[in-house]
Order: sequence, then C-alpha cells, then structure tokens
Amino acid sequence: MASEPKLTAGEKAKVTWLVARMAKRGLAAHNSPTGDVYQGDLQRKVERVIEGARKREEREAKK
Repeated sequence: MASEPKLTAGEKAKVTWLVARMAKRGLAAHNSPTGDVYQGDLQRKVERVIEGARKREEREAKK
C-alpha cells in the first residue's frame, strides 16, 4: 500500500468534516431499530480527497 500523501489545510478540514459526519451516522446506526446506516458515500468522498492529494503531490514532484 502506498504511503498517505501530505494533506493541505483544506484537505485536512474536508476529511475531518467527513469523518465527523461518519461518526454522527454511526451514532444514528446505534440508535436506529435496524442498526444499519449507509456510510459508503462518505467513505468514497474521503478516498477521493486522499486520491486528489496524491495526484497533487505527483504534479508538484514533477516540477
């Protein structure tokens, strides 16, 4: 597995916001009768931010 890229302040804020939303949904899952709440959309968004950071680092390394 590749190492995690260094995130900018904006990327860190975005990931933090998404993780907080995932935690909120986790609490909702805990309190829901069925116990399941879909979080795949938020996980994909986090992965997209990290992938964007990887591409940004690659672009900066080429300069």
